[in-house]
Order: sequence, then C-alpha cells, then structure tokens
Amino acid sequence: MKILLVEDEKELAESIVHYLEGTDYRCEVVSDFHSASEKISLYQYDCILLDITLPGGHGLDLLRELKKQKKKAGVIIISAKNSVNDKIEGLEIGADDYLPKPFHLAELGARVKALIRRNQFDGASIVQFDELVLDIDSKTAKAGNQKMDLTKSEFELLLFLISNKNKVISKEAIGEHLSGDDADRFDNYDFIYSHIKNLKKKLAEAGSAEYIKTVYGLGYKFEL
Repeated sequence: MKILLVEDEKELAESIVHYLEGTDYRCEVVSDFHSASEKISLYQYDCILLDITLPGGHGLDLLRELKKQKKKAGVIIISAKNSVNDKIEGLEIGADDYLPKPFHLAELGARVKALIRRNQFDGASIVQFDELVLDIDSKTAKAGNQKMDLTKSEFELLLFLISNKNKVISKEAIGEHLSGDDADRFDNYDFIYSHIKNLKKKLAEAGSAEYIKTVYGLGYKFEL
C-alpha cells in the first residue's frame, strides 16, 4: 500500500514515515504545495496524509485539485489548525478523516488502515477471490488450504491485481505501485515480468486457477 505524506515539519514527517514503513506501508514525502501538486497529478496513492498549512499554498486547495482529478486516494487531514471551520471545510470538500496535531502515531496508523480497508475492501481485513484468501493484516495468502510463500512485493502485486480485477493494468502502473516514483528511473520493466512469472508459478503450485492473463502490448489482467 502506497501513502503520500504532505508535511513540512521535517521531524514529524520522519517519525510518521518511520512508523508507517515499519508496518509495511510504502511512503513518499513532500514538504511544499508545488511538489505535492506534482505528485498528485502524476501518481496514484492508496492514502494521502495532508497538512493544511504548507509553503507555497494551502492544503485544502490540494484537496480540491485531487477531487477535480477524480483520484481515488483516501485523504486524512493532519493539521495543528484545530478549528471547527477547517475541519468542516475539509470534510465537505472530500477529505475522509481529520486528525489534529499532536497525535499518537498508533492512532494515525489505525486510521490509515481503516481508511484503506473502507475504500478498497469494504472495511474487510480478509480479501477473497474464489479459492484465494488474502489476509491484509498478516500479509499472508492461501489458495484453498494451501498457504503460499509470497515475498512482500508478490503479496502487494497479488492484492493490487485482485483489487483491480477484470481491468487491464499497465506495466507502468504496476511498476509505480511496487516502486513509487523510482519506477521512472528504470530503463525497462523486466522486474515486473519476473514478479509476474514468480507469482504465477506460486499460484499454480498452490493449486490456484490461472487468473493472471497477459494482455500483449498493454499489461496484465486478473480475471476468471
């Protein structure tokens, strides 16, 4: 799961990233309005943690931009401005949650987890697709009663494909999901082919049906 943190307090940003990455989220951080606007335009995120007061602009304008672009990321506003008006305006624009500073990192983590579950998996921690069962909390997957020994990247890839079932997902989108904006630096997407190949092999060994289809020239699709 990929998170964008928009926060100009360096020490707070570092502590948030350290905590969330310790619970297996992948985080990208920006500290000003312009950089955040660029990230939101170019990339997809599962959750955005958004401060209101930023160098170069206002966080609520970023929220308006996000909604205008019809991005699907859930948004949690984190701000020291604890006024009722700010909270109401942010929620009316389309934020999913509001957490005033200071806050406990464990509470932030719980809200991030709940938001992602609610937006992508109807609040469930267990995702099932026919005989496949994925536990989001423990990062484990089974095909029937057969547990699969997946790497972190393979689990994230399988969850990403299932959450976009019956849609063609480009190699670029998969690369971005697995590697963030580092994917822009790759000369090719051979690492995606390797992940797909290994995942297909492990699914087959566990007795799963062949769900992952190659759509030549476009990418991959997870379908019956």
